[in-house]
Amino acid sequence: MAEKDSFLHLARPLGPAPVGAQPSTAPLGVVIQPQAIFSILDHSLRRPADQDRVIGTLLGVRSEDGTEIEIRNCYAVPHTETAEQVEVDMDYQKQMLALHLRANPREVLVGWYATSSELNTFSALIQNFYGQQGDGTFPHPAVHLTVSTVPGQEIESRTYISAPIGVTAERAADSCLFIPVPHELKYGEADKSGLELISSAKDREDRSQGIITDLEALERAVTHVLDMLDRVSKYVGDVLDEEATPSSALGQFLMNALSLAPKVDAADIERDFNNHIQDVLVVSYLANTIRTQIDLSNRLATAALTLGTGDALSGETGGKDGQKGGGGERRGKGRQQRTQEA
Repeated sequence: MAEKDSFLHLARPLGPAPVGAQPSTAPLGVVIQPQAIFSILDHSLRRPADQDRVIGTLLGVRSEDGTEIEIRNCYAVPHTETAEQVEVDMDYQKQMLALHLRANPREVLVGWYATSSELNTFSALIQNFYGQQGDGTFPHPAVHLTVSTVPGQEIESRTYISAPIGVTAERAADSCLFIPVPHELKYGEADKSGLELISSAKDREDRSQGIITDLEALERAVTHVLDMLDRVSKYVGDVLDEEATPSSALGQFLMNALSLAPKVDAADIERDFNNHIQDVLVVSYLANTIRTQIDLSNRLATAALTLGTGDALSGETGGKDGQKGGGGERRGKGRQQRTQEA
């Protein structure tokens, strides 16, 4: 990985660019977001069986001076590669880039990726395409990310930038010097739970993992904290018993961590924790009750629309009775008139 490598950046005169400017080869640092690596791995799994590697475009943000690049997103680019030639669908690349930049205006083109650690003449040709003027990253260097996707082996990633070398103008398009640059994989607190859930599926045969509830996540977090406290307690005990080598840096770190803990009694912490759990359970109970009430109301409304409302039925019945009563009253008046005539 990048932490085990050493990097040497060379500053040397470069040939003049076509418009009088020079591409930058200044040292830079690259930060990769996990979602970009997942997209690359998914692209590699879906590749044809006869294709050794796949390539794609990297997008992200760049600092004002261009020395820091954060890779946030990527998309696949169709290409065919043989031992004699390579073909890249440049029209597809340009159209996809325009659509992506329209949907994500804050991101810019930063380079390209390949699912192979090999650097060859075709890699230089594609690198020069992404680093060109106009549709490329010029005057900033194009970042080339290689991700090894060999089954059964650990995923290894490397990042490079390129610089032109002293060749003829005819060979300048397919020749360049790849310079390794440091990189690191970063993720936030919001991504940590998702990554842990994904990594827990590696021990299952079907490579699937169900979504855990909030209480299960809380239980796992408390268990993890207890395990870490046991490890720290064992280390401190071994140092006091002179069975482990003391470390001033680790001791300072532990002291700083303990200084952040609030000065609260254990009984108060337990009481507050129980009260919080009760509040959470009450909110959960109310939410389930409201959900049940809404579902019941929807069912009653559906039944009323299907069978007809009670008011409408009673109104129709009353109308019929009224008509019958009116007829009876008219018949009664007729009998009364006939009696008087008699």
